[in-house]
Amino acid sequence: MEKTSDLNEYVLNETGRIFYGTEDQIAERSWNYGQFDAGVLEACLYILDVNSLDDNGVLVGNWNYAQGTNPSAWAGSVDILRAYHRGGAPVRFGQSVLYQFDPMLRCLGLPTRTVTNYNSAHDTDVSLTTDIYFDENMRPMERLNTDSVWNFHVWNDCWMKRPDLPDGYDGWQVVDATPQETSSGLFCCGPCSVTAVKNGEVFLKYDTPFVFAEVGGVA
Repeated sequence: MEKTSDLNEYVLNETGRIFYGTEDQIAERSWNYGQFDAGVLEACLYILDVNSLDDNGVLVGNWNYAQGTNPSAWAGSVDILRAYHRGGAPVRFGQSVLYQFDPMLRCLGLPTRTVTNYNSAHDTDVSLTTDIYFDENMRPMERLNTDSVWNFHVWNDCWMKRPDLPDGYDGWQVVDATPQETSSGLFCCGPCSVTAVKNGEVFLKYDTPFVFAEVGGVA
């Protein structure tokens, strides 16, 4: 990343805002990344050492918060990371607003930003659109109607080189800590080139078709 001002914003800045709500009623909340707070680096290195795909995640997602902390009560990442490091078990509870790599990646020196996608499509059949199927009597075919559209979804963009892709795809890459579908058999999403998504180049890895459907496949 060439501009010092960008590095200050996306690596050194310790606070930011996360947007949620709906496209017609956008809400925001302040967030403390706390990437330089005591214990955060140790927690990040611990996560890199013990965390594995599909197993032992940092947060538990749930809509029933009786046995844990309501996601809206968290104001930053420091307490979450410390609790995970201290207990060695997923922290209860979180939603996509909290499931973000931002503090971890900034702590490790990687430029990162938080992205909110409104009317975020969940394409389950790789059609690149959200579809509703009806039978000959115009009754919904529920077994096929698995696509959905969320009010919003939050992920991160991380700035990196992409020597595994053709020239022109360096820069911002989508990395989603709450993947909704499997990728090569594992629950993960990204890194997916933002340039590829904007250009509709869905043949490029990783998970470009899914991200393209999320941002532009609503039909």
